[in-house]
Amino acid sequence: MLCIRNSEKCLLWVRVLSNEVYIIGAGETKFGELWNKSLRNLAVEAGLKAIEDAGIYSRDVDAIYGANSLAGVINQQENIGALIADFSGLSADGIPSLRIESSTASGGAALRDAYLSIKSGEYDVVVVGGVEKMTDIHGNDILEKSSSILDREWEAFFGATPAAMAALIARKYMHDFNVEKEALSMFSVNDHLNGSKNPDAQFRNKLTIQQAMNATAVADPLNMMDCSPLSDGAAALVLASESYTKKNNREGIRILSSAVAEDYLAVGSRKSIYTLNSTKLAVEKAFRKAQIKRSDISFMEVHDSFSIYGLLELEDLGFAEKGKAKDLVYDEIKLDGSIPVNPSGGLKAKGDPYGAVGVGQAVDAYKQLMGKAGDNQIKDAGYALIHNMAGTGSSSVIHILGE
Repeated sequence: MLCIRNSEKCLLWVRVLSNEVYIIGAGETKFGELWNKSLRNLAVEAGLKAIEDAGIYSRDVDAIYGANSLAGVINQQENIGALIADFSGLSADGIPSLRIESSTASGGAALRDAYLSIKSGEYDVVVVGGVEKMTDIHGNDILEKSSSILDREWEAFFGATPAAMAALIARKYMHDFNVEKEALSMFSVNDHLNGSKNPDAQFRNKLTIQQAMNATAVADPLNMMDCSPLSDGAAALVLASESYTKKNNREGIRILSSAVAEDYLAVGSRKSIYTLNSTKLAVEKAFRKAQIKRSDISFMEVHDSFSIYGLLELEDLGFAEKGKAKDLVYDEIKLDGSIPVNPSGGLKAKGDPYGAVGVGQAVDAYKQLMGKAGDNQIKDAGYALIHNMAGTGSSSVIHILGE
């Protein structure tokens, strides 16, 4: 507690958020079309892996934060927090378990809430999970349900889908900045190259630039290789306070900062359809809190649900000027480039289970920083930036991790 005083007496006691927060364990399922696993199966599998990796017991857990986006409309299952607590065996102990929903940024939002709960001093050990089961429906049904991440009245009602909105943004961006389709395709090529070495990735095939350029059209100028898949999957982390990690001699990766910002939900309300203002605002907050520079970042995991977003994110995260990300996608974003992007395979290759994405990004960053990323390990990885985005950019959650 900090005392704010005049010269004679204390006027106000203020709680100071000084407790450092560490990731001490991580686990995830494979991402993909997991027909033989239910929503609850996936959540529990990832959570138990994270707890085992952290070397803790269920009695050590103070709270659970579970991320999910669409279980209510796809699986007809709400009350996800209780579901996770029940089937992970924690309900008997009365451990609080909350669902966090922020569209496709649910995972990042859950991680942020868990981080703040420890930062405040309320908890010492928290489990963060993200889960989505998207292949229980298909065709027009899943297209309609996944379009609920847009503005229903002003976008989806008129036939817009996430792919259609990304295509409109891509067309305008390519026109205004003279960007060729090949630049978008290179982002997918990079994702698949990295995903080919990730055992948890949905797609482990490499792509040539010709295959990426000539795939079946989805929404011009985007084709199948520009779009992330519909995925099932879950990921989980164990977060702990600095005092807990020291007392119990646990190794971990520190969360240097967490930040979130909002933009208009409908793309048509924004000043520029190819500027992710929520991303720009959140990343500035994150760097200011972390007290490091962009040049210190060893790699990034970004929310490239469509290839065009990968380019926009490079720019709005501050690693390229507007319209200039095309200069980075050929060599600089590779694992041995100046700013490696999506060592995990990103949303295009690793997969895109909406509620699990942000937590899964943190799982991959944790493995990299712990030196446990296998064939995708980046040499001397010191700091990671994670960007998780809702819909077409209505919300962005940024986390910076480091030793």
